[in-house]
Amino acid sequence: MAAGKTSDYKVKAEKINQDIKSGSFRPAYLVYGDEAYLRKQNRDKLKAALLGSGDAMNLQHYEGVGINPLEVIDMAETLPFFAERRVIVIEDSGFFKSGCPELADYLKHQSETTVFLFVESAVDKRKDMYKAVSKTGLDINCETPDEQQLYKWVAMKMKNEGFAISTRTIAYFINRVGTDMSNMVHEMEKLVSYCLGRTEVTEKDVDAVCANWLTSRIFEMTDAIVMKNQAKAMNIYYELLALKTAPEQILALIMRQFNQLLSAKEMAELGVNKSVAASKLGVPPFVADKIMGWTRSYSMKDLKDSLNMCLESDEAVKTGRLDRIISVEMIIVKSSSRK
Repeated sequence: MAAGKTSDYKVKAEKINQDIKSGSFRPAYLVYGDEAYLRKQNRDKLKAALLGSGDAMNLQHYEGVGINPLEVIDMAETLPFFAERRVIVIEDSGFFKSGCPELADYLKHQSETTVFLFVESAVDKRKDMYKAVSKTGLDINCETPDEQQLYKWVAMKMKNEGFAISTRTIAYFINRVGTDMSNMVHEMEKLVSYCLGRTEVTEKDVDAVCANWLTSRIFEMTDAIVMKNQAKAMNIYYELLALKTAPEQILALIMRQFNQLLSAKEMAELGVNKSVAASKLGVPPFVADKIMGWTRSYSMKDLKDSLNMCLESDEAVKTGRLDRIISVEMIIVKSSSRK
C-alpha cells in the first residue's frame, strides 16, 4: 500500500502489522487523515484483527458528534463476553478537535480488556485526546499520497492483476480520474475488466472506460456559475478542494468557459448557425446549443469583465498579493452573483 505524505506512515503501518501478527495490541489506536480510502483500510484491518474469531457482540460502534463519553466509559468497563477483549470503535466524534477531558482521563488508566479504535478525518494535536492516545497507543496519519507514491501504488495494483502500465499511462489515468483513492480503485477495477485477455493497459483503454470525473465536476461547477447558482458552485468548489484539486486547474477551466461564452456571443451576434458554432467551439452540437443559450444572460462587456477578473486574479496570486484558494472563491462569488 502506498504511504502517506508524512515520513512516518510506513513506519506506523508496519507497527500495526506487527501488532496484528503478534496478537499483542495497544490500548488505543487513532486512524486519521484526509484520505478516506486509507482510513477505511486501516480501520477495517485493525477491527478484524482485534475481533479475531470473536463474536461481534463484543464490538461497540459509536459515530458522529454528540457521543456521551460517560456511556462509552461505562461500556469500556464492561467485561467482554467469552472473548479476550472488547473493541470500541469511535468515528467522526469531534473529540480530537474539540477535546473530551472525561475520555482523555480515562485512557490513562483504562480497562485492560478493552481496546479503543478512533477514526477521525482531522485532529488537533494540542488537544487532550490526541495526547492521551499518542502516549498509550498508536496514531497513524492517512494523508493522500504524493504523486510519486500514487504512481507506485497504481503500478503495483495493476501488476497484482497481471497488467503492465507505463508511467505515462499512469499519469494520464490520474489526470483523468483525480487523486481520490476510492475513486481510483473503482476506475482500476473497470480497467481490469475491460482489458481481460491482454497484458498491458494503454491510454486508449483509460479513455474507453474511465469516467473523466474530475473534469466533469469542474464543468458542473462552471455551469452553475454561468447559471448564477452560487450555492451549488461553491459547494462543488469546496468538494474539489477537499479532493486536492489545484485551484489553478479550476481557474483555468473557469477562464475556458468564459472564453467559450465570449466566442459564442460574438458568433450569435454575427448570426452564425449552431452547427458552425459547435465546430468552431470544439464541442458537440447539444453543448453548443446550451452555450449559445447562456450568452443571452450576458452582455459582451460582462464576459470581457469576467475574463479580465480571472486574469487579474491569476496575476495577483503569482505576485503573492492574493491567496490562490481565496482568489478562485472570489471569482466564483462575483461571477455567480445575480444582478
